[in-house]
Amino acid sequence: MVQISAPSARVELARAKVNLALHVTGQRSDGYHLLESLVAFPQIGDRIAVEAASAFELVLEGPFARNLDGPSSDNLIRKAVEAFSEAAGLSVPDIRITLSKRLPVASGIGGGSSDAATTLRLLEDYTGHYFSENELHRIALSLGADVPVCLYPETQIMRGIGDELSAGPLLPRCGIVLINPRVVVSTPEIFRAMTKRDNPGLPKTPERFADLEGLTGYLQSCRNDMQPVAAELQPDIVDVISALDGDDRVQFARMSGSGATCFGLCEPKDTMDIERDIRAKHPDWWIASGPLT
Repeated sequence: MVQISAPSARVELARAKVNLALHVTGQRSDGYHLLESLVAFPQIGDRIAVEAASAFELVLEGPFARNLDGPSSDNLIRKAVEAFSEAAGLSVPDIRITLSKRLPVASGIGGGSSDAATTLRLLEDYTGHYFSENELHRIALSLGADVPVCLYPETQIMRGIGDELSAGPLLPRCGIVLINPRVVVSTPEIFRAMTKRDNPGLPKTPERFADLEGLTGYLQSCRNDMQPVAAELQPDIVDVISALDGDDRVQFARMSGSGATCFGLCEPKDTMDIERDIRAKHPDWWIASGPLT
């Protein structure tokens, strides 16, 4: 059995995965939907810490910890540890993983997937056992279709069921405001309600967007094909989009993923003021802001 030392604690931000555009382009015979999506990872997310312990332990804290099922065998972080250990030929390491859950659960911004992917990266550093890129991708995909894209939190284009990844364009300096009205939208229910699944794919992306106007202009030629159905199922999404669109400093607004989290893009200097002003009008909403990249 391979032995590992007990290095110092490792801490990383598990960034939210924001679908700047999401086109549903088809459906496979096994029921999985095909998509094309431009995703970005703002500096907003959960916090994961890994440190030595006398036995494996998963600690959940933070404002949304109570919305998780607890540190049970179904927890995606625990599954990531088990999958990593099996692939590396290691016993489950004696570590304490502390998840500070700051992102809403089941909110369309890939919180659980990002937590799992971040755990895999932290385990590589902690154990000193590094996989090839293909093997790490395989392990991540075994945990969920959205986990591979979260391994490298940089702008990417997702295709297929989310497992076909390519580098995305360079994004300009800009800010992002994330808002969730604290409602849950069922992704399977959205797909069941969709009447059209063979939509056109993403327009061709440039290598880089020179400025925020260039990025928002491109996004206006794109869609989130899940947004209309999600808004019918949860009208609160309409209220969030209206609040973002109603602020002159927000230059573009859309829902991310299957919702109900929505985002607004703005100049970096305006992010905190937008967050403060919308929070004052809607104190019950979850709101976070920061740099987009």
